Amino acid sequence: MTQEKLTKILMNGEGISTEFKQARSSLPGNVFETVCAFLNRIGGDLVLGVKNDARVVGVDPDRISQISKDLVNLSNNPNKLDPPFMLFPEEFIIEGKKIIYIRVPQSSQVHKSCNFIFDRNEEGDFKVRTSEAISRLYQRKSAYFTENKIYPYLEFSDFNARVFTKVRNLIQSHRPDHPWLTISDVEMLKSAGLYKKDFETGKQGYTLAAALLFAKDEVLRQIVPAYKTDALLRREDLDHYDDRREIRTNLIDAYDELMQFIRAHLPDKFYLEGDIRVDLREKIFREVIANILIHREFTNAFPARLIIYRDRLITENANNPVGSGPIDPDNFNPHPKNPAIVKFFQQLGRAEELGSGIRNIRTYLPLYTKKSKFELLEQDNFKTILHFDLKHVTETSVKTSVKTSVKIIDLLLQDRMITIPEIAQKLDKTTRTIELALAKLKKEGRVKRIGPDKGGYWKVV
Repeated sequence: MTQEKLTKILMNGEGISTEFKQARSSLPGNVFETVCAFLNRIGGDLVLGVKNDARVVGVDPDRISQISKDLVNLSNNPNKLDPPFMLFPEEFIIEGKKIIYIRVPQSSQVHKSCNFIFDRNEEGDFKVRTSEAISRLYQRKSAYFTENKIYPYLEFSDFNARVFTKVRNLIQSHRPDHPWLTISDVEMLKSAGLYKKDFETGKQGYTLAAALLFAKDEVLRQIVPAYKTDALLRREDLDHYDDRREIRTNLIDAYDELMQFIRAHLPDKFYLEGDIRVDLREKIFREVIANILIHREFTNAFPARLIIYRDRLITENANNPVGSGPIDPDNFNPHPKNPAIVKFFQQLGRAEELGSGIRNIRTYLPLYTKKSKFELLEQDNFKTILHFDLKHVTETSVKTSVKTSVKIIDLLLQDRMITIPEIAQKLDKTTRTIELALAKLKKEGRVKRIGPDKGGYWKVV
């Protein structure tokens, strides 16, 4: 959230997705009713320290830290919010007074506060009392958010223990005081809303979202057999590819594999933002990668794709559209496709608030390349197109190729029996990249293969 955007929220006043509350020295007693209602409806902006008529009265500066801490802790308390949904407040100064801002996203689950379900309309929060209305709410959520599909026979032993360790390390580096660091792995899954009970059927268990984030590869292939992400490099061979990675692993590891592919084929570039050195490649493409992983429709058999050409990068993933056509960065309302997965990535520091991805691309792409056009197309298959400066990318690619060839020759001189997979591992490249580089070195007469592929060796000419 920015100061400018928060000011606009205050100017527009309260509505179905905006609520102001006074909180001079403590949390308002009904604050979690509003949080619950936002989660169950379309999400919203909650501002503490402001009257209903948008007059800023402020929060006691000596109490603001404790109020924020209470909000975080209680949002993880099932007695206040069930299932829990961790919130992260931000502090701002408006008209010389401190206030607290909380962005509450739409949730894919039905939440309760103090054993009551709350919903939202233009008039504010209201209790959902009738069984018919509660049933409609569950049906609306389950029909749109397929990440909530329950697998009663999916067990904790089906998850990859290494991924839990990796997740905890990421959370520790992003937010050392995160409450999840003090609870067990099972409790963390429940706190993240990855274990559910269907109150209509009585069925309970881990969800599709839990499997996508943590399941072992062989388990994931059984649950979503069509799930995969294709990463392709098409600079020379436009009909096939120059390099390819087919990724069928959990979303946590898939993110790293896709970022590794980006680093292998697109140049880095740094920029000073104030006193901070910003890696523009990371800033731009972490958003692109996160989007094709966390905002896709996983029940659709269409595979996600990331394709790097000479002058552009294109991503495409199955979508559950809420509109059609190009997205206007200045006038759009982001809708989470998989709120539980999005929220989990936010805890890892791998995703920010909804809409931030588009803002980051628009801000940093012109700094990364002179040719800075980008397109976002909302359709059955969501498409992102980023255009590059062809000359800049090509020159950098040639330099990278030369460096790779030099490193390969160095390794061959050290160990003539070394294999292509071993070279790829040592240089952090794909085997396809090494195969192409060796083919070029052989064509140039720099290296020779003596003997068969198995049992032979390399000779540097």
